[in-house]
Amino acid sequence: MPSALSQLRQGHWPTLLAAFVFFDCGSALWVLNGALMPVIADRYALGPADTGLLISLPLLSGALLSLPLGLLAQRIGRRRVALASTALLILALLWAWAWADSPARLLALGPLLGLGGAGFGVALSLGAGSYPPRAQGLATGIVGSGCLGAVLVVLLAPPLAERAGWQAVYGVAALLLLLPLGLLALAARESRSGRSPHTAAHLHCLLERDAWALSLIHVVTFGGFVGLSVLLPSYYHQQFGLPPVQAGQLTLLATLLGVALRAVGGALADRIGGVRLLTGVLSVVAATLVGCGMAEHALVPSTLLMLLCFAALGLGHGALFQLVPLRWPQSTAIAASLIAAVGALGGGLLPNVMALSLQRTGSHLGGFLAFAALSILTLGVLRIAQMRWTRTWAERGGRARAPAWQMPSDEDDPVSVVSLR
Repeated sequence: MPSALSQLRQGHWPTLLAAFVFFDCGSALWVLNGALMPVIADRYALGPADTGLLISLPLLSGALLSLPLGLLAQRIGRRRVALASTALLILALLWAWAWADSPARLLALGPLLGLGGAGFGVALSLGAGSYPPRAQGLATGIVGSGCLGAVLVVLLAPPLAERAGWQAVYGVAALLLLLPLGLLALAARESRSGRSPHTAAHLHCLLERDAWALSLIHVVTFGGFVGLSVLLPSYYHQQFGLPPVQAGQLTLLATLLGVALRAVGGALADRIGGVRLLTGVLSVVAATLVGCGMAEHALVPSTLLMLLCFAALGLGHGALFQLVPLRWPQSTAIAASLIAAVGALGGGLLPNVMALSLQRTGSHLGGFLAFAALSILTLGVLRIAQMRWTRTWAERGGRARAPAWQMPSDEDDPVSVVSLR
């Protein structure tokens, strides 16, 4: 088996680096309003409804913009779309730094900040497209690790806002975006299947069963990651009485673990197959969630189980996006954008279910059990779908088919692929 370093040498690593930094900065901007909201809410005495709207608007717009951005990238090229969206974000942040001196004006910034999260499909397609199929799991895992930006902004933005003012944070963010802009302009190059003027020819992937099966998996792996990340500070504070700082530290530990293992999940999927890895991931997620629900009054066991759950979610995210460019080599941007949009929307499900469980029963157990049941249902869908996948576009277990640079057709008919083997 090739090492991770040798896999990285098989493609154009500067493009992969540019895609990683592009999404890393984009994910940070996606949650920037949320990171600054304690400071802004105190400054303007905002109520829960106002703060909720300011926080959720970038998340919602990111989910809604994901698919249109993928369609545009498929038509004019991933690199061009990434450059244009980064430039637009810089202009929006400079406007916020200079003129957004009230919550009403800041509200107008929300939809533009959503561009940061919406760029995931573009970044994934750009980075993975510069690598052969048998190294794309590692490439997509590295791009997916760009969510580290969302973790870091939660740590760094509030102290900077207290020292220099919350508007200054948007100005600093605009300066930081010059890094991905420069990398995309000078180092990145378009992939071999970079663009197609015939966008309609790629839209069929939105109607295929495979796209929605993988979207359901993403609801668990990414939606679960986002939902639990948002939930955990309140969960530790309410359930165990931890101070907000300690609750935030435990949340940070879990999210960092999940982010760090995304690249590992992609590399493992290259070796053993994305289907095999996802089978184990979904089983572990279901088991740990049930365990967390049963141990909700014991801090140490609950935390250890939660860390194991986040580790599995991180591995699963990398494994899932190892499969996407194998299934849709010519339509990766559109397919990844659809899957990302569904996962992002699904990320809002878990906190609501947990809150409803706590309100109705006085316990989080029902919420944990509901999400565990969703994981088991998703596992069943995966096991049924993989029987056809491994007959058409993937090797047994979900590995890439040989030869390395020969990608399968977007159609279900495997004849052209099998004839090359």
